[in-house]
Amino acid sequence: MEKIDLTSDVAVSRIVYGMWRLADDADTSPAHVRAKIDACLAQGITTFDHADIYGGYTAEGVFGAAMREDPSLRDQMEIVTKCDIIVSAGRHSHRKVKHYDTSRAHVEASVDASLRELATDRIDLLLIHRPDPLMDHHETGAVLDDLVASGKVRAVGVSNFRPWDWELLQSGMKTPLVTNQIEISLGCVSPFTNGDLAFHQRQAQPVMAWSPLGGGALMTGEGRVQAVLDDIAQAQGVDRAAVATAFLLAHPARIIPVMGTNNLERIAKLSDALKVQIDRETWFRLYEAGLGQPVP
Repeated sequence: MEKIDLTSDVAVSRIVYGMWRLADDADTSPAHVRAKIDACLAQGITTFDHADIYGGYTAEGVFGAAMREDPSLRDQMEIVTKCDIIVSAGRHSHRKVKHYDTSRAHVEASVDASLRELATDRIDLLLIHRPDPLMDHHETGAVLDDLVASGKVRAVGVSNFRPWDWELLQSGMKTPLVTNQIEISLGCVSPFTNGDLAFHQRQAQPVMAWSPLGGGALMTGEGRVQAVLDDIAQAQGVDRAAVATAFLLAHPARIIPVMGTNNLERIAKLSDALKVQIDRETWFRLYEAGLGQPVP
């Protein structure tokens, strides 16, 4: 599988496996998590996307338990994680209100906690999870720079940032931000025209796409989008998920889909998206279905 370079020495797989629901699985044993990891690695999916908040601050530990049983896995993968969202759960159960914290103290504490939970000495890519209205871009930028300099973090980026949020944080940093993880799918097509993709494409910054299957709605619902997906999938011998993912892969902004499923069968088929042929007319057929109307 192709790798996408984020820096001169950090690259991610063209498709990323997401851990949002890892702790929600009925089986969170190290053996079952290892089976998911192996299913990904067998396809060349080497990048695993976490966030400290996933599973109420438990998902990183579920993954780390599998890593502790076989530390050799670490050198076969890239680990992504995120920080700055605080909710009343887990180690933050005493908190009274959901909020964001991009202060030096919180970012450093979050990174140290992620390193412990994930059973690793380094995070390949750290993302600030949500724009923080109280962010001091000089303070946040400086702590991100220091984390890279320390070796705890190899590269940094953001998630859910608009272009102006990106530019504000970047202005307080020496280290380049390398990616923005935003929602993009056939159920969320606004980034194609609202300036988000154009901003990053102009600067040759790959974009990661969370919820590329619309939170599963594209796979289970019935409607115009699903009918088009089924038609193309049947013609090419794949399933809806492969076509919906290929739609994103075909875009010149180098969108990196972050795929989340606990089903081993579906994990084993994630790379089927690479088999799908999406020409310009097919892409616009899907886009039109996502828009719910012909393009202007």
